[in-house]
Amino acid sequence: MALSRIWSAFILIAILVATSKLFFADGNTGIYSKMVVGKQGDTSNTQFIDSISMPKEAVMAIAANGTYKSGEIKFSKSADGKYITYKEQIADGIITTCKNAVEICLGLIGIMALFMGLMSIAEKAGGIRFLAKMVGPFFSKLFPELPKNHPAMGHMIMNFSANLLNLDNAATPFGIKAMESLQEINPDKTKASNAQIMFLCLHASGLTLVPVTIIAARASVKAGSPTDIFIPCMIATFAATIAAMCIVAVRQKINLFQPVILAWVGGASALIGLLVWYLTGLSSTAMQTFSGLLSNGLILLIIIMIVLGALYKKIDIFDAFVQGAKSGFETSIKIIPYVVGILVAISMLRTSGSFEVLLQGLRYAFGTIGLDTRFVDGIPTALMKPLSGSGARGMMFDTMRTYGVDSFAGRLACILQGSSDTTFYVVAVYFGAVGIKNTRYSIGTMLLADLVGIITSVSLCYLFFG
Repeated sequence: MALSRIWSAFILIAILVATSKLFFADGNTGIYSKMVVGKQGDTSNTQFIDSISMPKEAVMAIAANGTYKSGEIKFSKSADGKYITYKEQIADGIITTCKNAVEICLGLIGIMALFMGLMSIAEKAGGIRFLAKMVGPFFSKLFPELPKNHPAMGHMIMNFSANLLNLDNAATPFGIKAMESLQEINPDKTKASNAQIMFLCLHASGLTLVPVTIIAARASVKAGSPTDIFIPCMIATFAATIAAMCIVAVRQKINLFQPVILAWVGGASALIGLLVWYLTGLSSTAMQTFSGLLSNGLILLIIIMIVLGALYKKIDIFDAFVQGAKSGFETSIKIIPYVVGILVAISMLRTSGSFEVLLQGLRYAFGTIGLDTRFVDGIPTALMKPLSGSGARGMMFDTMRTYGVDSFAGRLACILQGSSDTTFYVVAVYFGAVGIKNTRYSIGTMLLADLVGIITSVSLCYLFFG
């Protein structure tokens, strides 16, 4: 029910904002067309403008980067050196989004088939139960409703490991397999169980060891020190993960001060701390190389361990792989309606200009009470991240290009990009894969954890970069 209300609210808010802009703001006669048939990058309302009437930061940004963007308004110079302004659509309309949503799901088929096939081999060879026994003492406290050494424990630890190493392609099939395992023992097949909520909230907090894609993005736009956001990113995502665990634990009356939980969380924190200490001594190039070796090396290690274990157990390896791969194909097709629905609602929010209205309100509110409002320039990434990973990535690049890659807003956008996961996409895919309709308090918990990540990110950005 929560997802239904949020989905409906997104659509109603988008249409209300668009209609208000149509009747009460100039230059928005084509807003309905943008929302329905428009495409990202489409331009309209192009006109010449005098530099005197332009914002000072726009003139400076054009001199440095060639363009300046504020929401969907873009400023640049024409070939003859005159300043021009125009509107550039920031997201695809409904029709194109439907096509893109289906392509996303079809693009998952190959990777889902591969990793679901490998998981099937591992299950038949006893590898998943071995992992479950390893983490059993910890997971039995954090997931008290799970039977002892249940295979879901192994699936979840595979998912968490893939997330930690920024292996998005592997994390999704591992996570869906974990949800399917948990669904097998769920007494109400349409209602999220406590274990599913705890797992998904921890997954959605997005704990990642090395934000290599963000570091690479900063390097690509010539940051002075591409890795300077590494420690703030790590702290922010860790804070969001701990917040998610604490919120769910309170709701499910789980005592987090049990010695086993404290030992595992403390040990994991110490290990992460040691890796952070080592990585901070590396250059940007060396860090990316190390991350690539660690991440891809782990994938190959998993594959060879699964195959060797299966050979030792003398199972029919290829048959087991094919059976698992079939389920990966079926799951990729099954989630298409859920992904189409959530991405269309997000598209309507973006193309209606709802985010710009919210940002203007934030800037006015914080400015009125005398607080520094520089952080508002980086907030679009935070607002977009729960809705769309690619959209948030685009917002991050826009912020770096507009305000400068080493500006306060540019650095904040990067930290925010690394502080959480795409909450609504995760909900649509993972709950949709197992047919859950009642998500209970999971979405609220994820959004609260996202808020903790945002507040932590902003605070760390002021602490590290002033």
